[in-house]
Amino acid sequence: MMPLFPVSYRTARHLFAAAAGLSLAFASTVSVRAQSELAEPVYRVANETTTVLPGATADRANVADANTLEAGAAFDFTQQPGEHPLAPAIRVLKATLEHIDQNVHDYSATLVKQERVDGELAEHQHIFLKVRHQPFSVYMSFLKPFQGREVLYVAGQNNNEMVVLEAGLKRMLGKINLAPDGMVAMRGQKHPITKVGIRNLTAEMIRKFEADTRYAESDVTTNEGTKINGRPTTMIQVVHPIPRQNFRAHVARVFLDNELRVPIHYDAYLWPEQPGGQPPLDESYTYTNLKINNGYSARDFDANSNPEIFKQ
Repeated sequence: MMPLFPVSYRTARHLFAAAAGLSLAFASTVSVRAQSELAEPVYRVANETTTVLPGATADRANVADANTLEAGAAFDFTQQPGEHPLAPAIRVLKATLEHIDQNVHDYSATLVKQERVDGELAEHQHIFLKVRHQPFSVYMSFLKPFQGREVLYVAGQNNNEMVVLEAGLKRMLGKINLAPDGMVAMRGQKHPITKVGIRNLTAEMIRKFEADTRYAESDVTTNEGTKINGRPTTMIQVVHPIPRQNFRAHVARVFLDNELRVPIHYDAYLWPEQPGGQPPLDESYTYTNLKINNGYSARDFDANSNPEIFKQ
């Protein structure tokens, strides 16, 4: 398996040698961490629109043959003279967003997330989710912790509130409606349910990276030979050596699946408290067991008529 980080930057601006050296040392550490924490495989279930890559049979395409995928799915990070180091990454992410809008109507996945909330790093959460893009609809079933908790949100319905059925003894209270960004719904969460999903993640990366182009201190690394749980991916890493109010993270990394052309992992790290220290994790999201275009309908996200959800 190829190393998660390259020995040298593909596209980078080394404005601060000492900080860059810290970033490389940090990269080799968190690469092991990212691989070890992803316990579930990422895979794709074939659907009627499956495209078989050159040199692969339909069966081999479905199990994501690594050599085939890496050979047939390169992203273009060519940097034009005089442009900001982040410009190629922004172009790739905009193309990714366009691909999602045109080709990804819905999906299911297991979301593994860990977030720093109010200065404290919470434990990992494992959540089975279903997402439909039009209208934006999300169903969540918590696997751990809070096993049994169910959450549903459909844009434009239920007064734009989400429906929650708690786990354990609280389940006897029945379904309750909560504002997605309200105090109760946001307890222990970094982002509201309205921001979940691979499309929102892509759009947020574009927004952040475009804002970061206001300053030159952006060391950008790309690596087309990375893997997340055996899935061939392309990594985009952005390091900000100098803290600025505009910058949200010291290190941010997004991993694009080479076959599915969507992000399946993102993590961000804050600046270390002491020079040379380990950057603390701020947030991490991994979409495992990703199944695209399942043909979900409005009934799949109906809190009243779908017998498969909100069972009491």
